[in-house]
Amino acid sequence: MVAVEQALPLASQLATRIMKGGRVLACPVDEGFLLVIGTGEPMAGTLLAEINDDVATRVTASVIGWRLALPSRSATHGFAALLQMKDTDRPLTTLRLGEEEEAGKRYIFTPRLVPVSDAAAILAELAGEQLRDTLDSLADALMQGTIGPRRLAATIALLQFPKGSDGFVELLGETQDGVIFVKGWGRSIEPGSCRVVVNSGKPVPCDCGIATFLRQDVPAGGSGFVGLLSTKEPLRCRDIEGLVYRGRGGWRYTPVHEHRQVASPSDTPGHIRSVLLQTRSSPQVLLELRSAANSFEGRETVSTLPVPVRMGIDSAFQASGGALLISGWLLDPEAHVQSVKLCGERAAARLDDHWSRLERSDVTDAFTDEPAFRSAFGHRGHPHGFIAFASSPGWDSGPPLHLELTLKDSRRAFMPLTPVRVPPRLAVLRQFSSIDPERWGIAEIVDRQIVPFLCASERTSPWIGATVDAGPFEQAGGPPIIIAAEDSEDGDIAPILGLLALDPETRLAPIALVLPAERFRRQASRIKEIAQFYRLSLKLMAAEESGDLYDLLEAGVRALSHEAVVLLAGSLLPVRAGWYGKLVAARDAQGGVISPTLAYEDHSVRWAGSWPAGQSEYPASSRYAGYPLSAVTGLNLTQVAAASFECCIMPREAFLAAGGFSGGYLGSQQKGLELGLRLGRSGISSYWLPAVQMLGADESSGATTAALAPLVERIDRKIFASRWAPAREDNWFEEVSV
Repeated sequence: MVAVEQALPLASQLATRIMKGGRVLACPVDEGFLLVIGTGEPMAGTLLAEINDDVATRVTASVIGWRLALPSRSATHGFAALLQMKDTDRPLTTLRLGEEEEAGKRYIFTPRLVPVSDAAAILAELAGEQLRDTLDSLADALMQGTIGPRRLAATIALLQFPKGSDGFVELLGETQDGVIFVKGWGRSIEPGSCRVVVNSGKPVPCDCGIATFLRQDVPAGGSGFVGLLSTKEPLRCRDIEGLVYRGRGGWRYTPVHEHRQVASPSDTPGHIRSVLLQTRSSPQVLLELRSAANSFEGRETVSTLPVPVRMGIDSAFQASGGALLISGWLLDPEAHVQSVKLCGERAAARLDDHWSRLERSDVTDAFTDEPAFRSAFGHRGHPHGFIAFASSPGWDSGPPLHLELTLKDSRRAFMPLTPVRVPPRLAVLRQFSSIDPERWGIAEIVDRQIVPFLCASERTSPWIGATVDAGPFEQAGGPPIIIAAEDSEDGDIAPILGLLALDPETRLAPIALVLPAERFRRQASRIKEIAQFYRLSLKLMAAEESGDLYDLLEAGVRALSHEAVVLLAGSLLPVRAGWYGKLVAARDAQGGVISPTLAYEDHSVRWAGSWPAGQSEYPASSRYAGYPLSAVTGLNLTQVAAASFECCIMPREAFLAAGGFSGGYLGSQQKGLELGLRLGRSGISSYWLPAVQMLGADESSGATTAALAPLVERIDRKIFASRWAPAREDNWFEEVSV
């Protein structure tokens, strides 16, 4: 209002100047619209306009005219013309308005452009009591076509100028569905669907459903109203300053009262219900209001349904990136439920169209004695359980999630959902702990829920949280040996440290021993004593966010800054001394990634290179698996498809450039194979060095029980195939002996 009051004296001066006739002033509305105000003879409608006596500038103008309250001999009428121009900031000298060039009236522009606030004040001076009709006509013209933020702001500024309020918005609230609710009173507001412009920091056009109701506490001629605003653009109810709408008699501006009330999403549905039965509007708007009144309020309402429908959640896991894995049960023996959705802020995903159902006789047994369910159970078994995967980036952070049940009679019921944030691997293993791996539906669960969940989950890179220097690590020379010691009750790190101390090469090499954070806290002191006893150049590291062997190795690689690193699983033991020097020498001569032979304790080959597997879905195999070590010891350094990252020497920068180990796998075999293939594609070759051998058991499958091991392998193979099968035509593998 201060800006308006300051504009009034200037407006009077400019209005007096153009009252003499022959002069007009210009107001840029936006990049493509120019508002021109002047006086002269009667004119209205669509006229030809020419700028600066230049034929090339001819455009069509929408002209709104009115009779001046105090006409003069030179000017009896005022007019406001809207011109569509490509450049509204260009210098303006003359304007010709008329149906034909010869008959057109020529005007001279005042020297400077005026802002919208001044233009509104000048219109008020010239139009007098006809101001509102003039502004209505201008708003009608401005609200046509594509409307940008500047034009919306200009329209709001014009409609705000007339003194006197058409009402106030007194309450604002937002539902969990993202719909904004407004409540207030107005004189000209009409029930039904309409388009409104929300006045905020950035004006926003919205679809609005309005319903009206009688109020005794408002001025005569006014009525109460409630409305639902819906827009695709971000809009917070706290930012709303007012509404522009077309009501009875024209365009109106209704401001938000300074003492407005702002309701939370849990309180908004109650405010809607409190007036819903008093309102009148179109059937569509009343349905929308009824639906909004039945929005989620932060509490469980499924158990209050008067029909035999109940629901329970057993577990809900959420991984980084918004991927969720949900299991529970839905008891609906009479098929009342039409859909089940997972909902968050402005995001919803239907679950029941792709979830996997499970037999849950325990649910049937729990409700058999309930009167509402006793007669509903038939002989169709017990398919009440479900497991469902859902993913949306919008669910990773924001308001609490909930499940929404929609019945066939359009009623809705809700179930709050509080997911547990865990790494995706742990979420799947916990889920499997409650499922019999031999059940008939496990294949569908794996293919439709587990694999998509793992593929959609974002991996959090492991990192080192704490370190302890147990020896002169920084002063030692040569590539560091990064040893990953998994958290195992049987895993004693003393034997490998003893063997490293007995080997003259490794006794002097820098050694980084990476432990899971929990094991680090339990055993760091003891391991430090052992390392100092053996006089090893050892650095102890605690890895955070680690799930398996390869996560520990990656955390160690990322924490160091050496050119090359040697990776070693803590469960492996060298067959003989000198292995470190041979790996380093082979790397200096050949480059790339070099791995030794891995063997079982009976000296049979476990791994001797990853090789092409013909047309198999799984693209690599160990050609010499099961052979005695003596059969391969004499072979030369040989290029293979991928190295084994349980033990290898490799360039650190190549590891980081490839992105480290992939997430999404339950076990570690495919993680290593995929990294090897990615390194090969980037030009880093992999080699097998038969002359060096390590003893140890198979890598951990990631399974907590032997029964789950085949299931884990099946899942990892499917994930691997989904990532690499489309590129099988590429020539990944080329065996080369060096």
